[in-house]
Amino acid sequence: MSVMLRQRLLPTLHVLACVIMGFALAFLVPLAWDWLETGGAHWRVWGWCSAFTFLTGAWLWARTHAARRAELSVRDGFLLVTLVWLTLPAYAALPMHRLLPEMTVAEAYFEAMSGLTATGATVLSRLDALPVALNVWRCFLQFVGGLGVMLLAVAVLPLLGLGGTQLYKAETPGPMKEQRLTPRIAETARGLWGVYFTLSLACTLAYRWGGMSWADAFMHMCTTMGLGGMSSHDQSFGYWNSPRLEWTAVVFMTLAGISFARYFAFWRQKSLSSLTRDTEVHAYLGALIVAVAVVMFTLLYTSTFSDGPEAVRQAAFHVVSLATTTGYATSNYLLWPSLIPVLLLFLGSFVSCAGSTGGGIKMARMLVLVKVAQRELVRIIHPRVTYPVMFGRAVISADVMWAVMAFMLIYWVVWLSLSLAMLASGMDMVSAFSSVFACLNNIGPGMGVVGPAANYGALSEMQTWICSAAMLT
Repeated sequence: MSVMLRQRLLPTLHVLACVIMGFALAFLVPLAWDWLETGGAHWRVWGWCSAFTFLTGAWLWARTHAARRAELSVRDGFLLVTLVWLTLPAYAALPMHRLLPEMTVAEAYFEAMSGLTATGATVLSRLDALPVALNVWRCFLQFVGGLGVMLLAVAVLPLLGLGGTQLYKAETPGPMKEQRLTPRIAETARGLWGVYFTLSLACTLAYRWGGMSWADAFMHMCTTMGLGGMSSHDQSFGYWNSPRLEWTAVVFMTLAGISFARYFAFWRQKSLSSLTRDTEVHAYLGALIVAVAVVMFTLLYTSTFSDGPEAVRQAAFHVVSLATTTGYATSNYLLWPSLIPVLLLFLGSFVSCAGSTGGGIKMARMLVLVKVAQRELVRIIHPRVTYPVMFGRAVISADVMWAVMAFMLIYWVVWLSLSLAMLASGMDMVSAFSSVFACLNNIGPGMGVVGPAANYGALSEMQTWICSAAMLT
């Protein structure tokens, strides 16, 4: 390795080592639940995974200690984010592989990647029979990954003397990139996590009030606030058949789909203007309301449901769940009129706000694309007119427009390429395109063999790795 390459790589690996050592603490959560529920039946597994993760991180930290003071560039930040999302799922997969030896390496890595990216896709069945601690681990990964492991890193690493600005820009999507809600980037990150924890506590108590056990309330809080959608039951929310719990989930999924920066601004300014005047929030809520109305009327018109309140409940729950990329389901909506599953999958690709825990391309980018298209149509009719592209009250610069269009080009190329790879592996067309689409947008359930009534366990090893790559992208 050349001297120049070592000088650039070592500081990145040093921060990666700190992230790995911090991630070792996450194993203590399922360890605690293991003691509470079973008296420590599998404590050795969780203790070994935590120790192994910490020691390998400490070894890497010691080997790169000399580079601890080097400042990271934006390019280093992107490299670090990639390394984190490649590395942490490998550690997260360890307890799954040890507790479920029938799982292949590809399946364990897929499950861990699905958790940390808050995708919610799973290769596991008979979830009700799994050890409680393992279900807690799967769901807790979505809580950690929801707002981003790197956002936690920039909140904590500055306390160790490590800068976090570059990591924040590399990890944070959309309009939050250049926005500092507080003078110090670490304070911003800690503020966002404070909002995240506050809403999470409220969600846990609401689920417990709705009839869940404390364990289920904790697990489903993790996957609701992380917008991941994993569950401890094969029937997901259909396990309870409870309108109260479903409407509770609708409320908190809707809240989690809004940028946490808006909540932080509301808390600091003591004013609702950060929410009521936000263009993206308006579009987000409008899209949900229109989609719920379309699905509800389709269900009633086709007599899929004859009871109005039941149609509203089913429409609201599944629209909000899929549009926010959570992926909960109480019914096999693939059996509904074909418009509905296609619409739900499409909504999941863009509805969530930038800065939320949802996946997809984000509503902000979709609005920019729509406004650019609108401008071009106007310019075709009126070539000499000056028509600036506005986002709220701000004019969108040409650099931002080109960046969004470049992002969309890469997005479609990745989707098409991975879908063709799935077709080459022998999968049918609907399942191939929808599975990659669902994983790429972190939605979870797709169509065909990966629909809401099934899971990704039927995929071959090659197909499982392709879906893992889609989630990573």
